[in-house]
Amino acid sequence: MFDAVVAVDAGVDQLLQYSEVEPMEVRELVHGAMFTRGPQDLASTAIFIGGSNVSAGEELLKQVKACFFGPLRVSVLLDANGANTTAAAAVLAAAKHVELRGAAATVLAGTGPVGQRAARLLARQGAKVRVASRSLDKARLVCDTIGQLVADAELTPVETKGPSESAAAIEDAQIVIAAGAAGVELLAADARAAARSLRVAIDLNAVPPAGIAGIEVMDKANERGGALCYGAIGVGGTKMKIHRAAIQRLFTANNLVLDAEEVFAIGQELPS
Repeated sequence: MFDAVVAVDAGVDQLLQYSEVEPMEVRELVHGAMFTRGPQDLASTAIFIGGSNVSAGEELLKQVKACFFGPLRVSVLLDANGANTTAAAAVLAAAKHVELRGAAATVLAGTGPVGQRAARLLARQGAKVRVASRSLDKARLVCDTIGQLVADAELTPVETKGPSESAAAIEDAQIVIAAGAAGVELLAADARAAARSLRVAIDLNAVPPAGIAGIEVMDKANERGGALCYGAIGVGGTKMKIHRAAIQRLFTANNLVLDAEEVFAIGQELPS
């Protein structure tokens, strides 16, 4: 429902929705979209990959792209569980206050869908990124994966099994983004206050308790303990603008593939 409402608000005339799509079903759906019009009219059709399972969405995107050939293709956007638009909005919020190139940034719960994309976008902008997770092996895997996508990425895997490790993970960081599961505190208020270099703290969890203690869900560049703080709704307005703009962009051509970097670039174009 959420994605459908955003599509309507973005100006989509007709919505054809399919749920629980399996990879083996993609070919028939994509061909149905491609073969209904000539190449000159295919920009009138686009594919949005949503749903709650980001890994499944990534596999569907791979299958969708495999169906295209020559001029016969339609534009496609991946934003399963809002991972791309949320991560883009968070990184853009940080960029309003900190020059990302060379900045030290920590992504708490950096192995989750939003966390991975936030880390990837930060690395793409030249930040030095610590990818924090309760599992050091998972953090290493994410760093390796991002390193294959982003040349010269500066990534450090960090284990954060407890409060002291989480506090250490943000030591000397200018930016912290908490991208954990709903209702899980990742960073205590005293740890945030003790991080004297911290300039921007972003918590993407909208369900109490906050992922970063002391940040309010409505915070939008509110100063708290020396850092400018953003809560989930404070970031959410930008996320929604990016979401709508990305859907509108789909219909400007028939050959666009909008993943994390492309969604971030759309966000950069929006008025601040």
